[in-house]
Amino acid sequence: MNNLKLGVDVVSAHDLLPKDGQGSSSAFVELYFDGQKFRSTIKEKDLNPVWNESFYFNISDPSNLHYLTLEAYIYNNIRETNSRSFLGKVCLSGNSFVPYSDAVVLHYPLEKRGLFSRVRGELGLKVYITDDPSIKSSAPIPAAESLHAKDPSVTHTHGQTIPNSAKRDRVHTFHHLPNPKHQHKEHEHHPPAPTITHHMPKYEVDEMKSEPQPAKLVRVYSEASSQPVDYALKETSPYLGGGRVVGGRVIRGDKTASTYDLVERMYFLYVRVVKAHELPAMDVTGSLDPYVEVKIGNYKGITKHFEKKQNPEWNQVFAFSRDRMQASVLEVVIKDKDLIKDDFVGIVRFDINEVPLRVPPDSPLAPEWYRLENKKGEKIKGELMLAVWIGTQADEAFSDAWHSDAATPVDSTPAVSAVLRSKVYHAPRLWYVRVNVVEAQDLVPTEKNRFPDVYVKAHIGHQVLKTRPCQARTLNAIWNEDLLFVAPEPFEDHLVLTVEDRVAPGKDEIIGRVIIPLSAVEKRADDRIIHSRWFNLEKAVAVDVDQLKKEKFSSRIHLRVSLDGGYHVLDESTHYSSDLRPTAKQLWRPSIGVLELGILNAVGLHPMKTREGRGTSDTYCVAKYGQKWVRTRTLVDNLSPKYNEQYTWEVFDPATVLTVGVFDNSQLVEKSSNSSKDLKIGKVRIRISTLETGRIYTHSYPLLVLHPTGVKKMGELHLAIRFSCTSFANMLYLYSKPLLPKMHYVRPLAVMQQDMLRLQAVNIVAARLGRAEPPLRKEVVEYMSDVDSHLWSMRRSKANFFRIMTVFSGLFAVGKWFGDICMWKNPITTVLVHVLFLMLVCFPELILPTVFLYMFLIGIWNFRYRPRYPPHMNTKISQAEAVHPDELDEEFDTFPTSRNPELVRMRYDRLRSVAGRIQTVVGDVATQGERFQALLSWRDPRATAIYITFCLVAALVLFVTPFPVIAALTGFWVMRHPRFRHRLPSVPINFFRRLPSRTDSML
Repeated sequence: MNNLKLGVDVVSAHDLLPKDGQGSSSAFVELYFDGQKFRSTIKEKDLNPVWNESFYFNISDPSNLHYLTLEAYIYNNIRETNSRSFLGKVCLSGNSFVPYSDAVVLHYPLEKRGLFSRVRGELGLKVYITDDPSIKSSAPIPAAESLHAKDPSVTHTHGQTIPNSAKRDRVHTFHHLPNPKHQHKEHEHHPPAPTITHHMPKYEVDEMKSEPQPAKLVRVYSEASSQPVDYALKETSPYLGGGRVVGGRVIRGDKTASTYDLVERMYFLYVRVVKAHELPAMDVTGSLDPYVEVKIGNYKGITKHFEKKQNPEWNQVFAFSRDRMQASVLEVVIKDKDLIKDDFVGIVRFDINEVPLRVPPDSPLAPEWYRLENKKGEKIKGELMLAVWIGTQADEAFSDAWHSDAATPVDSTPAVSAVLRSKVYHAPRLWYVRVNVVEAQDLVPTEKNRFPDVYVKAHIGHQVLKTRPCQARTLNAIWNEDLLFVAPEPFEDHLVLTVEDRVAPGKDEIIGRVIIPLSAVEKRADDRIIHSRWFNLEKAVAVDVDQLKKEKFSSRIHLRVSLDGGYHVLDESTHYSSDLRPTAKQLWRPSIGVLELGILNAVGLHPMKTREGRGTSDTYCVAKYGQKWVRTRTLVDNLSPKYNEQYTWEVFDPATVLTVGVFDNSQLVEKSSNSSKDLKIGKVRIRISTLETGRIYTHSYPLLVLHPTGVKKMGELHLAIRFSCTSFANMLYLYSKPLLPKMHYVRPLAVMQQDMLRLQAVNIVAARLGRAEPPLRKEVVEYMSDVDSHLWSMRRSKANFFRIMTVFSGLFAVGKWFGDICMWKNPITTVLVHVLFLMLVCFPELILPTVFLYMFLIGIWNFRYRPRYPPHMNTKISQAEAVHPDELDEEFDTFPTSRNPELVRMRYDRLRSVAGRIQTVVGDVATQGERFQALLSWRDPRATAIYITFCLVAALVLFVTPFPVIAALTGFWVMRHPRFRHRLPSVPINFFRRLPSRTDSML
């Protein structure tokens, strides 16, 4: 039996419009849902009424819940006339209702009923779904119920769910947050009324007393009948540096917020250890190997040590998270490195309560000299220069500091500490190198009695391309072929071309070579002609100088070499490109906006490794947009890490995609830093064009990954995103421009060539980013760039087929509807269609205006259903839910395959079967096209004669008969009643099917 009910707590209203002529209103609320109607009590003369009443609606069919709407209307009761006046309304769509455990009270802005309505204020509601069998549905309103005031009998529910507004662009204010300790108790219907607070706790810069409130789940977006709620996108309402974010807007923001307003403000105790001087010697030799240990509670950071140096300089920064401070005293200890036990040199102590607060844009705190003390607190010889302050993640020292929340359980060597830091990377600017090999002259083969079978092999770095062999009957060879390479700035590799002679199968000999520095190659931004040059070929083997003088080597090669900057070098999947600008900077357009990303935290991460007998993860995030890559710090041994790092990019095109990935750091043990790969946990893609300007998107993104065992949720990533437009006119202008630079259309590249160049570009970017410190490893770059998206997958093929079916489903629906019209299944509708058709035939000038007006009205109607959240991975669209295990195994197989021959044979046969069906469909489409061509090609002379005769008669008839008459007769014939139809195909269809195609010419 279905026990599902929709619970609605009508809590309060705020700042209502006075309607009784005396500066007040007597408000009550009416609720409508699925044909059920409930009404609250009336609050006399109160513009800020508080009801705290609960109502329960029966949900008759849970599968239709997302089609239903909850409507709440506020009215003013007019006692004298026993009538009411409108104060405002709130509409919540059914796909926004969530389970009962996460609810908060939200105050929704009141909406107008019509264009000329006057409303103001907010209505506080808590909406949730419950299946508690002890809760009974509320009694419906009697038809003649009086509107007079009643004594409020407060009936409360204790379910804590989160309402979702269909008007997701409205400003919603939190006036009450549920007590997390408050648990649901069965058979309890009258708990105490909740406390309503009308202020928000916020941070003050000069005092850090209140903790940031945890993000509350606000809405769950699960597309209708698309995928489970657990895989759906969820909107959150975190308290960020700028204030509480509700519905994409900041409510009661913090006036002291810095530029880091898209992350939760985190406080750190920063300790900058600069240098020391006149340190006391610890042995008879007077030598000292000093290092500094910064300790607070159980956390300690250690600087590098210097050998035999009494005036060392470290200049290292340590950051201790304020949330993890377990002591009130900071100890900075200088020690002497020893083989057995390190010796104590001196100490400096600080009371954390006395440490000053520093928030940018304040200047950095100046370091000071502090006298060292011994263990007894007595002053000793030597001083240590330190700077100690409390700051946030907006501090300049944040990225380079050693972090306590990144402290490793193993020995924290400098090499390991380096791979834990947050960094910003810039990918190199990539160029296409076009090499046009024209010809070669005066070639000297190794064997004098034969003509050379030559080709040119060119390579830049690890990229190697060859021309076709030229079997010339002379000592000259002509190719005139283009070879295309990818080269990064600054240019480190040279272009090396060798002319080789194929002496025998598998045996090639080098005739000569030429080396061209890429820095000397001419750059171009368009397709202008590059002047060709002759280059002398040099012997590839080292020979005696005197021998070279005796045998003058005069072979030469004719080349055109250029750096083509008019293309955009694709280094990622074309479907998820984050940058579409050409290489040449003079072709860049001005930016249209700024993209800001706040990487907040991750929750429920899947353990990726085992440490001390328990599962754990050492995670970091990587974000890529354009040439700028960012990497957060690694949080060690944490399955719910809080990053709270904010980054900014310039946006040059809205049709680009931001990619954010989560990885497990496998480089913490120094000895395995070159062998272990960082493990991928999941990634998120966000298309910029789907973001509204100025709106803050705070969502929890499920990290969905396809494994050989199926789809798996690896956790959730909380992000805050804001796209700010700096030039609205430029952004609109871009919608009229080509997606790719001009050269892609003037001189297009072949598809296979693009795939090959993209693979080379990814390898180059991975190699360059892998040379940074900390390195961004190759597996990370390949995963973020979707390097394997072009490989065959049965799952993707099915997904693309069903995508096509979905695209054409509208046409199929229209065709089915028109078929029902023609079959007169609904005579009234059919007659109306006949009337409309006759009107359009009589007034053909109305056809196009009607079509465009109809599309305009559809667009306006769909505006209220527009998505209010970025699109996310969909497991059903991806065909990842019901995929066969063997198909998954095939998708995760290496390339080339590593499976046994029998399995490969089975998959090959299956692929042949699928390809056979595709081949049949393609052949059928080609057949229909060839039949159209056969109408006038005289391949069937009788059919062509019949057709051209018909065309002559039709021309005469159409010339004499008015067009509206012909169109009307044709339309009425098509929509004729079934009693005038035959079951056999019509004459035109029979004639068309008899036309010859070219299938009989195929082998």
